[in-house]
This record gives sequence, structure tokens and C-alpha cells, in this order.
Amino acid sequence: MHIHIIGIGGTFMGSLAALAKEAGFTVTGCDNKMYPPMSTQLENLGIHAHEGFDAEQLNNNPADIFVIGNVAKRGMPVVEEILNRKLPYISGPQWLAENILQPCTVLAVAGTHGKTTTASMLAWILEYAGLKPGFLIGGVPQNFTLSARLPQNSNMVAKIQNETRHRDEDSITNTARRDNAVSFSKFSDLFVIEADEYDTAFFDKRSKFVHYHPTVAVLNNLEFDHADIFPDLSAIETQFHHLIRTVPANGRIVANADSGNLKSVLDKGCWTPVEYFNHNNGLHFEDNQNGGFDIVLANQKVGEIKWELTGQHNRSNALAAILAAQFVGVSVETACLALSQFKSVKRRMELKGTVNGVAVYDDFAHHPTAIATVLDGVKRTKKSGRIIAVLEPRSNTMKIGTLKDQIAPSLGLADQVFCYAGGIDWNVAEALKSLGDKAQVFENFDKMLQAIIANAENGDDIVVMSNGGFQGIHGKLLDLLKNK
Repeated sequence: MHIHIIGIGGTFMGSLAALAKEAGFTVTGCDNKMYPPMSTQLENLGIHAHEGFDAEQLNNNPADIFVIGNVAKRGMPVVEEILNRKLPYISGPQWLAENILQPCTVLAVAGTHGKTTTASMLAWILEYAGLKPGFLIGGVPQNFTLSARLPQNSNMVAKIQNETRHRDEDSITNTARRDNAVSFSKFSDLFVIEADEYDTAFFDKRSKFVHYHPTVAVLNNLEFDHADIFPDLSAIETQFHHLIRTVPANGRIVANADSGNLKSVLDKGCWTPVEYFNHNNGLHFEDNQNGGFDIVLANQKVGEIKWELTGQHNRSNALAAILAAQFVGVSVETACLALSQFKSVKRRMELKGTVNGVAVYDDFAHHPTAIATVLDGVKRTKKSGRIIAVLEPRSNTMKIGTLKDQIAPSLGLADQVFCYAGGIDWNVAEALKSLGDKAQVFENFDKMLQAIIANAENGDDIVVMSNGGFQGIHGKLLDLLKNK
């Protein structure tokens, strides 16, 4: 069975491609110019990615079905040709649900922030405990080196591959029949998935996560984001409630007690037991004198974690992962031992290199809350030197300026701010005016690079924040620092 993935370079679709190949599908795809880590992962897997969304590629990729990502829009030549020819197509989340997730016990991690890190933590805890989970994560967890894999139960892999070999064209486009599902016990064949609230496809405007039907749903937090598809916070809350409606009564919802917006969603109706973290009577964390932090249930210490990750947000992520893992049989003690060996995720405060005493970090932060959280984590651990924040407001929400009034406050902990405003239609300099002389805005990328290098001093941390490749800025900064 040959699938051709439209938008294969995205973190979700690239991960789906990896799963499909492991399951025995022939996989090809297309996208615009791609960047690591997905471009590297696809290359390593031997998956060919055509550059562009032209219609001609269909002649060279006569797929049995076309899996369409949400990057694909009406008007794209490849999309129009698929529709005109009446070729079979399906969304990525629906394909995943029907072909990979159905026989699995799914643990879904949702929330405006922290999905990738928390899902990575949960997958690693289960791996450490010997449960060999499958996973699909919107990044590359460094404990695994891949963003996705099938459950590593040999019988499970064989069954999925056998179903793939014997699946006919009609069955792949129809809802999978329950009577043909692979039998599974409650806690076998675990699959951890980063559950995104972004819409599914141009023909399915529901959030991706409604397709996953999880047994365990982690709700990390909820804020307004994705202003390009959601008119307001209430619209996002509605989608989160759709997710809650899909969690069975014998499952579990793990929710952040600190999020008032999540409480509002749960108050709309909930049919599943809820376990809260960041609650004095539930699981929470407390600093200790050992350079780490204690995991506390009510007033009793039940575990301890010591790691190199920065930020209170990562401690909160750990609580969510511990509770989700506990539901499928992993003790808090084992989970803490696992997390003490957790190596985070590429593009989450990932050190790209240090030259002449200047460290360059890469982070995926693009929402004001995430930006503030990242800088707070750096500030708490940095004993000397300055924090130089380099921001590309690249997300759709940032590009249209919906959250522009929150950007300056989010950057307040930085000592110097450099913002790239290329392609932005609103006045970035005006939005950062309250930061005074410590903020500089550039529409010319090369001039910004030179200004950063001119300002950088021994002991500085340069924290680059963008949800894209940012024109390879990390390597360029490191090369320029060598010659300074």
C-alpha cells in the first residue's frame, strides 16, 4: 500500500510518515523547503520528499491514497488535481487513528504549552519501566532519537504490518471496523501521542485530537492561541470539551489545577475520573536542598527528581507525566528515576554550541507565555552573564499580531532583545517600545546577525526562539562568533 503525504515536512506529518514506513507502507510525500529535525529524520528513513505542491508530482507518485496535512489549502495545484481526478484522500489524524491507534491504549497529551516535552517525558517513563510504548511526538526526544515509532511489542508490530499487507483500498478510507480490531488488554500496546488542538485539514475543521480516542488524556493548560483558525478562547474551549467527550469512563483525565480555563472546560461536563496536579491535596512539587525537587502527594514526599532542565513549567510537566504513567501501572518512584535521566527534546532549550564563552540555545517558543516561561527558566539558573533573546514571531498567531501587546512583557527578563520583523505586517518596533534601548528590531536578517555578534560578550546566553528554521541562524551565529 502506497501513501503519498501532502505536507510531509511538518512535525506531525513527518512523524506519521515514520510510523507508516515502520508499519509496512510505501511512503512518499511533498512539502516546501524543509528543515531539521524532520528533514534529517525523513532522509535517515529513506523517505523521499518532493519539493513543492505542484500537480505534476502525482504522475510520479501513483499512491493508493493521499494523506493530507493541514498545510494543504484549496488552490494548491496538487490539492486541486487530487480533487479533480477524484483520487482517494484522507486527513493525517484520521489515517493515524484508523491504521495505527485503533488497537492501542492511547495516552494523549494536550494543552497550549508543554505538549511535546510532557509527551516525551511520558514516553520515556514508560520506556524506562519496560513497557516499550509507541509514540508520536512533535519533536525529537533525545532519549529516543526519533519522533515516532510503533509499540515495540513484537506481536503488535507484526499484527499492524500484517493488517497493512492485507488491507484493500476501500478499507483504508472507511472507518475501521471494531470487529476486525486487534485484541488488546487495558494496559498493553501503549501509544503516547502529542494531541494538538490545531485543525485537522481543509476539509475537516475539528481539532486533530478528536480523532485519537484516548484512554488517558493529559490537559496541561489552556490559553488563546491559533488566532488564524480560532476566533476566541471560547472556540478553543469547545474543542477541548470535544476531546473530553471522547475519553471513556474507565479511563482517566489528568488536569492542571492551576488552569482556570481548563476548569471551565471540565465544568461543561465530564464523564471520566479527573486527577489534578499542581494542587495542594494532589500531586505537586517542592524545592529541596539536593539541587532537585520533591514530588509530594498531600503532605507526603513520594519521590524526588534531579535534572538539568530549567523552569517551573518543566516541573509541572513532570507531574502530569507521572500521573498519566501511574494510571497504566508505573509507580511514582520508578517515574522519578526515569525523569532524573530525561534528556528533553530537540528545540527545547537545546544547546547548539558555545564559542568564546557565548552559548547559543534553540527553543521552539513562539507564544508570549512560552517565551516568558523559557526566559524565566534561564534566569533562575543563570549565575552570571546576560540573556540575549532573539525572537522570530513566525507563528500564524504572531504574524497577524493578535498577541502583539503581550510580546514586550514576555521578553522582560532578557537583558538584550533582537527581533526579526521580516514579513510582518504590523509595527513590531512599536510593540516592543516599552523595552526601551534593550530591544532592537530588524527587517534585514544579515544586519540583525551582525548586531547580535557585536553585542555578544563572554558569559552571555543567546536564546533563539522560533517555531521555524529561522534561516539556520544558530549555525550562522556560532560561525560568526568564531571569527569575532
